[in-house]
Amino acid sequence: MNKWLLLLHQIPPKPPYFRAKVLRRMNQLGALAVKNSAYLLPGGEETLEDLVWVRREIVEQGGEAWVFRVDAVAGLADEAIREGFRALRAPDYAGLLESARALQQAIEQANGAGEDPHTGHEAEWRKLGRRQDEVRRIDFFDAPGSEEMEAIMSTIDRTLHTTAKGPAAKPGLGELKGRPWVTRRGIKVDRIGSAWFVRRFLDPDARFLFVDPAGYAHSPGHIRFDMFEGEFTHDGDLCTFEVLLRWSGIEDAALAAVAEVVHDIDLKDGKHGRPEAAGLGPIISGIALRHADDTKRLEEGVAVFESLYASFRGSAGGSP
Repeated sequence: MNKWLLLLHQIPPKPPYFRAKVLRRMNQLGALAVKNSAYLLPGGEETLEDLVWVRREIVEQGGEAWVFRVDAVAGLADEAIREGFRALRAPDYAGLLESARALQQAIEQANGAGEDPHTGHEAEWRKLGRRQDEVRRIDFFDAPGSEEMEAIMSTIDRTLHTTAKGPAAKPGLGELKGRPWVTRRGIKVDRIGSAWFVRRFLDPDARFLFVDPAGYAHSPGHIRFDMFEGEFTHDGDLCTFEVLLRWSGIEDAALAAVAEVVHDIDLKDGKHGRPEAAGLGPIISGIALRHADDTKRLEEGVAVFESLYASFRGSAGGSP
């Protein structure tokens, strides 16, 4: 698939509002303007469909428009284009972070005063989550502030919900087959690794759902991982991968080594001092930068984890 989609257009002077409408629509799609009448989006089926609809509307209004698949854009390096997309979203995240920090402070003050943090704050958290999801949908390359926003929203989620209900009971090993596994959108090392572990060792036909926590309504058949109140999530200083491995009872030195690498990347505490973390971390970050779609992230990430596991199995220190 080509790297970029390029829209070129010529808009008629009348009706006068139509040019502003097209500009507003391109902003809603997260497109990067490279000239007054030229816009870029990352190549993909959804982005192509979006641009085709814009082109159709321009033509119906008497203008001209063309959509091209391109591997390169003259005068612009790929990384410069990606930085341009990140710069577009940075102000969006700055505004979200300001609201999230204020909400987090209000919840902490409510807790400190012995008040119920849900009162007035649950609805605000969900509204903020919807705003975050709107930005994340057009944040193609992890703009500055995206990770911090995710961390703050996760902290708020934990404060609001684990206080009220606590973690869900874990199913038995025999209760896993055929049940969907659910986790938060925007998967990275712990969620990718956990999904690989589930499909590799627990259920080869496991199906994964990637959801917005603010709008997710739990179904009794779902198994949640790396989600607050989930059946499998962080426990003390253990990441979700480590929790799954401990619960499974599988004794495998190579798997234990993989779990330590995931821990060091995810928690950033250097607990295990695994040198492999310095290599795996950028690879997973690269996968996340290349793919906004979680299914594609998982597809590539599974191959990476399979290779890491094979490496440990083949080494003297990692053989089971």
